Amino acid sequence: MKILVLTWEFPPRIVGGIARHVAELYPELVKRGHEIHLITVQFGQAPHYEVVDGVAVHRVSVDESQNFLHWVANMNDSMGRHGGKLIREESAFEIIHAHDWLVDDAAIALKHLFKIPIVATIHATEGGRNNGVHTEAQRYVNEKEQRLAYEAWRVIVCTDFMRREVERSLYTPWNKIDVVYNGIRAEKKQRHPGFDLQAFRRRFAGDDEKIVYYVGRMTYEKGISVMLSAAPKVLQAMGTQVKFIFIGGGNTDYLKGQAWNLGIWQKCYFTGFMPDEDLDRFQTIANCAVFPSLYEPFGIVALESFAARVPVVVSDAGGLPEVVRHGKTGVVTWTNNSDSLAWGIIEVLKNPDYAQWLVENAYKDLAVRFNWAKLAQQTEAVYGRVLHERSQVEW
Repeated sequence: MKILVLTWEFPPRIVGGIARHVAELYPELVKRGHEIHLITVQFGQAPHYEVVDGVAVHRVSVDESQNFLHWVANMNDSMGRHGGKLIREESAFEIIHAHDWLVDDAAIALKHLFKIPIVATIHATEGGRNNGVHTEAQRYVNEKEQRLAYEAWRVIVCTDFMRREVERSLYTPWNKIDVVYNGIRAEKKQRHPGFDLQAFRRRFAGDDEKIVYYVGRMTYEKGISVMLSAAPKVLQAMGTQVKFIFIGGGNTDYLKGQAWNLGIWQKCYFTGFMPDEDLDRFQTIANCAVFPSLYEPFGIVALESFAARVPVVVSDAGGLPEVVRHGKTGVVTWTNNSDSLAWGIIEVLKNPDYAQWLVENAYKDLAVRFNWAKLAQQTEAVYGRVLHERSQVEW
């Protein structure tokens, strides 16, 4: 099968979870005998064309614009032109796989011009991110999401929660939506034997302090302020011997202000962006990972903590309770409830044997439910269904 993939992010350009998703899914489809051409955005010194793990990656230049929506339109123009050229030269493409609304114009134009069906993966929705559609810009994005879902032959989502959300907010028929979880390559989490663990640990916390951390985007929907509100309760229960580490780029001024106002500034450390190698090392010294999201379609960060063998405490927002099974592979707490979150963190810190049991169960769960080889097989089945149905009808 020959598949054309459109995605606005692909390593080394990493904006959110889509980059990791596409970088790990398609090499597995290549192993299954499929030919994959992926069109994405030129970034830094990355070549315009290269083969990555068997995937032919085409990076297109995009005219800059101060207005993000204008930039997206320019990106679609570049992707559409290159996609059309590729289809004419290579021919025999059977599926266009579009990742989120940002590539919808290019995908839909190529669909109608060359009569190739679209499979769309909806990773999140504008209404979900913003707890509704309130502004003109949000309405614009919501309409783009609805159009992509409408034009797609099948829609893939990452959790049952997202299936319900897409049906409700994008008006997509239930029987048009397939659930395929995200995955992770657990072996990519290197253990880094031989480095000075104690010296590295002292960069973040004292020898007597347990490390509780969050990693991800510093945005409202991630619930970091809830974690800060929970911190004094955790410190009171643990005799202050805890350090809260916040890893990730973005504007953290309001969060630092909250930590100061709560009187816990000395117990918090905002690291900014952390390279993957340092993050791998950091996770070997951490005692608890916390993801208190207010909205979360899936939560790949939870899988990364599973792979790093760090006990996980999450909120019950969105798809997180599907990923983290409460009392088996982690602790699930109430969304936007600092008392509940504090309870979950204390459960992990005060019961190391229980925490280790959770870690072992979570690591085993990766191979059972979140293995990319199995998820690629499920994606392939969606493609097969589309091709079969396409063969039965006139365009």
